[in-house]
Amino acid sequence: MFSDVEIKLKKRNKILFSRGSQCLQELIKLIQLQNHRTLVMWALDCATLPLVQCEAKYPDEHRPRTCLELCEAWARGKIKMPTAKRAILDSHAVAKEIDDTEYSALCHAIGHAGATVHVETHALGLPIYELTALVLKYGKDNFPKPVSEKIIYYSDRLLYWQENTDKLGFDWADFLLDDTRPNKERLLSEKKLKQ
Repeated sequence: MFSDVEIKLKKRNKILFSRGSQCLQELIKLIQLQNHRTLVMWALDCATLPLVQCEAKYPDEHRPRTCLELCEAWARGKIKMPTAKRAILDSHAVAKEIDDTEYSALCHAIGHAGATVHVETHALGLPIYELTALVLKYGKDNFPKPVSEKIIYYSDRLLYWQENTDKLGFDWADFLLDDTRPNKERLLSEKKLKQ
């Protein structure tokens, strides 16, 4: 189940998971079934734990929190994309500035969670980077259990938001209310199958 991760670890890759990772296939199928609003809520929700971890270690670094706050405001139609985009890029900048591979991965996870407001394909960046951080935290011999538990958590939270996103009465930016647009993660998968 984690053979690709183990290969990437041996190669010292910075990112240890991908869309092709066997352990993520069921989650990807579930992501492909969701509307954009559901994926936004899921990503912002699941990014709160990486944010708490980052703030515990780097209490003076506010850019990841600002990213999530501004992206939620963007999703609600309270601000426009350029302001949120800058905050997303700032979260990724933190990842490049700190000399800490585990927490760098968490900052990238937060950036991708925020960017999910822009397009569904960013949603998968959250688990790709957060799971990479878990492997770095637990090491090559001890990561399978916490990574497997986290993947179950992602699926459980996605099912929760699938059921509840539209029941909670949130305000939404107009572009997120358009359910006629196809899920971009599903389109990406279909495109790869045709190649």
